[in-house]
Amino acid sequence: MTEHRSNRTGRLVGGSLAVGVLVFGACTGGGAVADPIAQPTSASDAVQKLLDMSHQAEQLNQQALAAQSDLEVKQAAAGDADTKLSGATAAVDAARAEVRKYQPAIDRTAVAAYQGARTNRLFSVLVSNSPQQLLDQMSTLDVMTAQTAQQVAQYKTATDAAAAAESAARTASDAARTAAQQADAVRAGLERKRADLQGSIAQVIGAWGQLSAGDKASLSGTLFPPGFDRDRLLNGLVPGSGTSALAAGLTRVGDPYVWGATGPDRFDCSGLVQWAFHQVGINLPRTSEAQANVGTRVSRGDLQPGDVVFFYSDASHVGIYAGNGLMLHASTFGVPVAVAPMDSTPFHSARRYWMGMS
Repeated sequence: MTEHRSNRTGRLVGGSLAVGVLVFGACTGGGAVADPIAQPTSASDAVQKLLDMSHQAEQLNQQALAAQSDLEVKQAAAGDADTKLSGATAAVDAARAEVRKYQPAIDRTAVAAYQGARTNRLFSVLVSNSPQQLLDQMSTLDVMTAQTAQQVAQYKTATDAAAAAESAARTASDAARTAAQQADAVRAGLERKRADLQGSIAQVIGAWGQLSAGDKASLSGTLFPPGFDRDRLLNGLVPGSGTSALAAGLTRVGDPYVWGATGPDRFDCSGLVQWAFHQVGINLPRTSEAQANVGTRVSRGDLQPGDVVFFYSDASHVGIYAGNGLMLHASTFGVPVAVAPMDSTPFHSARRYWMGMS
C-alpha cells in the first residue's frame, strides 16, 4: 500500500494521474482514525497529505452518518417503548377499575363471614320450622353461594389481570428508560464525531489551499477516461436494474464531492450510489459498509455494468461498475463525480441489487 501511494504521488506531481487512483473512502461504520499526519516537506508530500487527510475525514464523515442512523433507530425504539408504556398504563387503570367493581361484594362477604353469618346447609336444617321452609332456605342458599362464588371468581380474574398489567407496565417503563438512555449515549457519540469531522474537514480544505494549480488540476483529472462510450454501455439497459442506476448516476458526472451529501447535485461515495439506485426504485442503506451487506454477492470475474463495487479492507469506498474495468464514483474532496479505472484501488467485494429491495 505504501509503495502504491508513493508511485501514485509521483504521477500526481507530474500531472498525469488518473482520477481512479484518487479513491478515498466514504463509508466506514466504525474503526479508529489514523494518527495525525506529519507536516509535508515537499510538493509531493503535500499532495499525499491532502489525500490521507481526505481519507480520514471521509472515515469520520461516514462514522457520523452511521451514528446518525443508529440514533434514528434508537429514537424509534424509544418512541415505541413510550407508546407501549402508555398502553400498559391504560391497561393498569382499566384493570384496577374492574377490581374496584367487585370489591364491595367481596368486602360484604368477608364481613359476613367475620361476623359469623351462617351460610351452610346444616344450619338451614337446624333453624327450619317446616320442610317447605327448609327447601326455601336451601334454594336461597344455593343462589347466594353461586353468586358469591361467581363474584369471587370475577374478583380473582380482575386482580390477576391488574397484576399482569402492572408487571407489563413495569417492563415497558424499564424498556422505555433503557431505550432513552441508549439514544442519549448514541447522540453524545454522534456530536463528538461531528465535532471531530468539522476539524478534519478544515484541515483538508487548508491542505487543498496549499496545493499548486497544477496539482489541483491533476487531482481533478478528467470526467471520462479516453474511449469511454456511454451510449454503447447503456444500450439495452433494463428498467429497475443496476444498469438503469448506472445511467442515472452518469447524469451526475461533474458534480462536486461533499462530505455527507446525497444529492441531487453533490455527493460523497455512498451517497452517490444510494441516490442512483433510488432513482430506479431500489432503496439502499446510507453507508458503504451497510451497502456491502445487502443484495447478492458477485465475484470480480462476473462483474456486469450496474454492479456495485467496494474497495479497501473495510469496504470504505464504493462505486458503480461501468464495464471494462471502470467505475462511476465520487472519490474525494476536490475531485468531481467521474468515471475512472478501478484497478489501482484495492478491491474488496461486489454486490448486485434488484427491484423490491427495502
